[in-house]
Amino acid sequence: MNKVKRRRNHAVTIRMSESEYNDFINKVNESGLSQQTYFINAVRGATITPSNEINVLKDISRTFSSLERQLRGLATNVNQMAHVANATGNLPTGNEMERVSDQLNNYRRESESVWQSIRSLMGQQKRTEQ
Repeated sequence: MNKVKRRRNHAVTIRMSESEYNDFINKVNESGLSQQTYFINAVRGATITPSNEINVLKDISRTFSSLERQLRGLATNVNQMAHVANATGNLPTGNEMERVSDQLNNYRRESESVWQSIRSLMGQQKRTEQ
């Protein structure tokens, strides 16, 4: 019979104290990786990000995508108002300008919230690196 050659054909056994093992298991659980994958990544010097931080980053990415879409829509509205103003000589009404101002303020608040999340995540990252 032909044996399938394993890609990883070296087994490593290590001994740990109870507290070292508990620390190892906690970090493996936080990462969402298998023990083998966690250990190999740690040996290779890879940054191992806990799964909850990855979820936060995914949420931030989705929020940025939404904010970008809103900003594009807002720019389109302003461009349309400028086009009408140039074509007809009529300036946008106060209500139209207030609506755009409200949209800009909403965008600013959402952006600030995202930046606060990013700063908080970066602060946690610095604490874990020390």
